[in-house]
Amino acid sequence: MECNNTSADIEQYCPFHVSSQADYSIPKKSVRESISNGRIISSTTGSKEKLSDRYIPCRHTNFADKLCDAESHNELESNSPQFSSSEEGDFVAKREENLRNYSQLLESKLLGDDDENTYWQLVEGSNNIPSHSLKLKRNAFRYKREIHNPNPTTLGFGFDTDRLVQSDTYIQQRKINKLPYKVLDAPGLIDDFYLNLLDWSSQNLVSVGLESAVYVWSGCTSRVTKLLEVDEDTNEITSVAWNGRGHYLAVGLENGEMQIWDVHQQKQMHTLKGHTGRVSAISWCDDFISTGSKDRTILHYDLRSSENFFSKLEKHSQEVCGLKWSFDGVQLASGGNDNKLCVWDARKTLCARLSAHRAAVKALAWSPHERNLLVSGGGTADRRIKFWNTLTNECIKSIDTGSQVCNLMFSKNVNELVSTHGYSLNQINIWSYPRIHKIATLTGHTYRVLYLSMSPNGESIVTGAGDETLRFWNIFPPIKSRAMNIFGCSSGLIPSSMDIR
Repeated sequence: MECNNTSADIEQYCPFHVSSQADYSIPKKSVRESISNGRIISSTTGSKEKLSDRYIPCRHTNFADKLCDAESHNELESNSPQFSSSEEGDFVAKREENLRNYSQLLESKLLGDDDENTYWQLVEGSNNIPSHSLKLKRNAFRYKREIHNPNPTTLGFGFDTDRLVQSDTYIQQRKINKLPYKVLDAPGLIDDFYLNLLDWSSQNLVSVGLESAVYVWSGCTSRVTKLLEVDEDTNEITSVAWNGRGHYLAVGLENGEMQIWDVHQQKQMHTLKGHTGRVSAISWCDDFISTGSKDRTILHYDLRSSENFFSKLEKHSQEVCGLKWSFDGVQLASGGNDNKLCVWDARKTLCARLSAHRAAVKALAWSPHERNLLVSGGGTADRRIKFWNTLTNECIKSIDTGSQVCNLMFSKNVNELVSTHGYSLNQINIWSYPRIHKIATLTGHTYRVLYLSMSPNGESIVTGAGDETLRFWNIFPPIKSRAMNIFGCSSGLIPSSMDIR
């Protein structure tokens, strides 16, 4: 911004002009102009005065008023040393017209009437606005004309905020390798949407159920160990889940039983009974285990007790295929083939039934970064991912993925979410939160990506599909904080004894 006038009186009107302090003389009978709350005050002096170069604007200063006054005064001063009555009247009328134009422009911007053609036609077509003032208006109301959007969402000054936020230059996306760094054969991995046959422990061991056997792969040595095998004619592996410390593995069976194995000793510790249908989902909470079954019930077990189960929950009308405890151990989320999502409060033994999905709810995930944030995904007839506030039981966000949602899991290192899909895309998506933005899409599986788990450091995931392969992907950045607990996570929402899932 430039100031063409160099006289002492113009320094009062131009807050951007800086010069060294000096003495300025005003001749006798000359016009001295000052701005006070948007008015011109004319006076005569009989002696010289010292004027400072410092300008302190009034708290209630009208910038447009001062600008128009300064420009108009310059024009009058160049023609006449004094104001006549007619010139002063013309000056006041001209100033009021300029202020009306300015107010109209400002009102149109603040109230959202942001018609580009009308805006520039009004500004450039006005002969009453001085050229210097017009330049100021362009700079003040336009950040950059090239970023104009035909339908922008602005904040009152023509600033295209949505386009800037959604641009690739604003969202600094990291580079994600879209190829798996390891692929393992998993012959016999069942293509069944309702089962949970894959889990990665905090001790870097991956367990997978293949038909009637459970195998354990070590991420440190890449060795594969066969942990157990059941009678394939009468039984089958239907679910696996590690406890928080990673030394116990719970194995659900087709006949409704559940076995607890000590992996280091390769020894069976417990056999838990109570279900009459297959155990489809398992979730640990310290020494407690919750299981969901095809018999439509949820059972709670305590490994410190000799009883088979101490509590039964009955709200679902079909198979329970999704089950997740929150990281603080206060809430339990369950999803079923009846399209229902239930949130259980362990302190009050209350249940909230959420009926927003139109297909089976298997995919469930609690956020490790925000309390009471639950994410659920629907099957083929629904295809939506929904974000819930479990304090109010309100759906705060919902997105259509265009494909069956098989699994959901939050990253522990960054506020992002990974989802795996079945019919008909068979892909893996990474989403940012809270502004839901798809960061990357990973492809490679030729069947539904039904199984998902995360590494202890939170950087990698493993996926399993009906194509009988396990694929390992490195998608998340390392954790920023060095103060990590034994699970490789520094979030205060994850207790030291909780399941990292």
